[in-house]
Amino acid sequence: MSAFPTPARWLSLLPLLFPLLGRGAPPPGEDALAVIQRRGALIWGADEEGGGPYVYPQAKDPTKIEGFEVEIAAFLAQKLGVRPRFAQGQWDKLPEVLDRGDIDIVLNGYEWSPSRAARYGTSVPYYIYELQLLARQQDSTLATWGDLTRPAGGRPRRVAVLGGSAAQDYLQEHFGGQVEIVSFDGATDAMRAVELATDGVAANLQDLPVALFYRKGFPGLRLVGEPVGRGYYVILTRKGETRLLQALDEAIIEGLRDGTLRRVCERYGLWNRTQAARGLETDAGGNFLGDLLPANPSAPGSARRAYVAERGWRVVRERGGLLLAGAWMTVRLAFLAMPLAILIGLISALVRLHGPRLLRRGVTLYVELVRGTPLVLQLYVIFFLLPELGLSLHAFWAAVLGLAINYSAYEAEIYRAGLQAVPRGQMEAALALGMTRGLALRRIIVPQATRIVIPPVTNDFIALFKDTAVCSVITVIELSKAYYVHARSTGAILELGVVTALLYLVMSYPLSLLARALERRLASDRRPV
Repeated sequence: MSAFPTPARWLSLLPLLFPLLGRGAPPPGEDALAVIQRRGALIWGADEEGGGPYVYPQAKDPTKIEGFEVEIAAFLAQKLGVRPRFAQGQWDKLPEVLDRGDIDIVLNGYEWSPSRAARYGTSVPYYIYELQLLARQQDSTLATWGDLTRPAGGRPRRVAVLGGSAAQDYLQEHFGGQVEIVSFDGATDAMRAVELATDGVAANLQDLPVALFYRKGFPGLRLVGEPVGRGYYVILTRKGETRLLQALDEAIIEGLRDGTLRRVCERYGLWNRTQAARGLETDAGGNFLGDLLPANPSAPGSARRAYVAERGWRVVRERGGLLLAGAWMTVRLAFLAMPLAILIGLISALVRLHGPRLLRRGVTLYVELVRGTPLVLQLYVIFFLLPELGLSLHAFWAAVLGLAINYSAYEAEIYRAGLQAVPRGQMEAALALGMTRGLALRRIIVPQATRIVIPPVTNDFIALFKDTAVCSVITVIELSKAYYVHARSTGAILELGVVTALLYLVMSYPLSLLARALERRLASDRRPV
């Protein structure tokens, strides 16, 4: 009997680990507003990792979120007569999540652009943003926008931006070839790179709301010049959802007219003359208030909500439970995906060695195609492109399937080597005893091959734990995504990073011990008596 669990035994454990399935996409062709009101919830998509002032975990209770867009979502839901429901998604993938039907709207600092307007419904602006240049306090060579074009040390200045943002587009349009643009995944990562002069990064072009909100957390930075590049934050809906878009427009205009959106912006220190210039707010009698509104109010909530980096192990006590929840998601993904990968890999190896020629070629093409493409692309195809063909999977199951398919190609090669390592005489002896080829494979060859492949399969299992981090691109919040969200919202990059690394070690190290124990046992079984 094999000392390592067979694929059938792995699969027998799957029902114990199945989580609840999520909701499906709304019925095609049905009025989106009617669906939302019947459901009783407006599902809005955003990315917590982006942080303040948009959407970020509360300091007192990190299981809840806050931010000026959180309050706007609550206001919009109230106007639609429903409750708000937040849905996490990676920022640059939110439109694709909208296309799938997993969310009703995207509300997360998405700038209006002609390309987005052509593909999606775009609301009237709920905020008018500007771009602010930031530099180090000690860098006296960068005092104006003009200084940005002057090389430093014989090379163009390196300017950090959030990848895919309006800031990146602005630099490419106005400073293309004069500066070197460095793209970051997080706004605070870009600001930290400037403060620390990481890899020669000299400046950061940032959305003004972000620069104002995080300014106290980066005392080594200063504002350079006046804001530029005015644009609009809009809500995205699917194209053709006219009634929903009109209802959102009416709610935003009403919020501007009665001062609701101004008060929200004031609480986060975001209200300024640019917002007041729209001239929509009136008093109870319908009179335009104009310049009677303050440009930079010292609202009671502003200082309290301003970003200040948290330090020390107190953050670990407060956020550790959320990292554990992310670790549990990682465990579920790994323990569901790996058995499927082993099963698919074993079947593929058997077909390549013993199947018909046409099937052998097909399986060979499958293995080479999967091994030759990155996991993130495979996840993207499963989660975002399959719905175009009418097959929409919940994000969790898309992640499990993507991991299983990716690792099945490697398991196929491992099992093929293991099957070939079994002496040919074993099969000949089994056939001579009257066994069919299938029975001989099942009873004689596969069990021996399974014993042989224990070390590489275990190594792949450990690697799979770490590769679950890629699943955050399809909205799955596993351990690494949980770390990024809370490290950026608190500034406790080191403390939470240590805890995250320890959690990965706790999950993978027992597998290493198991592999060594099984190898010792197998080695003792092979010793001659």
